[in-house]
Amino acid sequence: MADTTRTFSSSILRAFVLTLLAMIAFASNSLLCRAALKHTTIDPASFTSIRMVSGALMLWLVVRLRAGVHSGAGNWRSAFALFAYAACFSFAYVSLTAATGALLLFGTVQATMISRGMWSGERLRPWQLVGLVLALGGLVGLLLPGLSAPPLLSGLLMVSAGIAWGIYSLRGKSAAGDPTRVTAGNFIRSVPIAIALSALTYRSASVDIAGVGYAVLSGAMASGIGYAIWYTALPLLKATQAATVQLSVPVIAALGGVLFLNETLSTRLVLASVAIIGGIALVILENKPLVAAGVVSDDTASRPD
Repeated sequence: MADTTRTFSSSILRAFVLTLLAMIAFASNSLLCRAALKHTTIDPASFTSIRMVSGALMLWLVVRLRAGVHSGAGNWRSAFALFAYAACFSFAYVSLTAATGALLLFGTVQATMISRGMWSGERLRPWQLVGLVLALGGLVGLLLPGLSAPPLLSGLLMVSAGIAWGIYSLRGKSAAGDPTRVTAGNFIRSVPIAIALSALTYRSASVDIAGVGYAVLSGAMASGIGYAIWYTALPLLKATQAATVQLSVPVIAALGGVLFLNETLSTRLVLASVAIIGGIALVILENKPLVAAGVVSDDTASRPD
């Protein structure tokens, strides 16, 4: 009995630690990108390319160490969606704060995937509809003109990044094989697309050591290692837990922005955060059968934003 209790406690602790590390890694993508584009001279296209290359190399290494073979998973459509997310993400963070960008990204990803589920015939309960309207209202309210509103173009770029990531996540539902291998294959395929973007924008290209360092950390650690940790944690979590825990990512990014980037939290951002995170929580938690059907859990759990 004692051994069983210790094993159970150890499993819970392992799940908690792995999940916490994964969420910190995902939030760190926003912090690293914003820090690079605010405090160094690197341009967003170069940041994207270096991030994709670093992520591809790290995931390839993880797959090699785990399986001893090259990753052959992934496909070009998913790779393009991954690239579109990463490029829009980088260009958006030229002007957005880490907290605002993470909130827009998170809210749009979840709204995209929930909307796709409704389009496919899923039905939301009344409180879930309230949650969806609340979340969408928070997104719109965050982008409305005003003194504390983020730049509209940057905001729309981050919304585009969220849509692209939502599409990537939905495509991941039908991907066969180990999710780490699939992610590695998509990262590898995204590299030439990212390099092509850098080639097209070479006239405005600019890099420095610090900027390159941030991009490598974002790709290799926050993305590559972050996904590997997340896919290790997923089997230890219930579907609803996996979906719900991702509500913490914008919060961690906001706290990191305040602590490390000297950002401030406006009243508009706080209210929008409550609306978006609270609304999505209503959708996720109100109906467990909906979660099990894949509208939230299979997508959000297997493809973190």
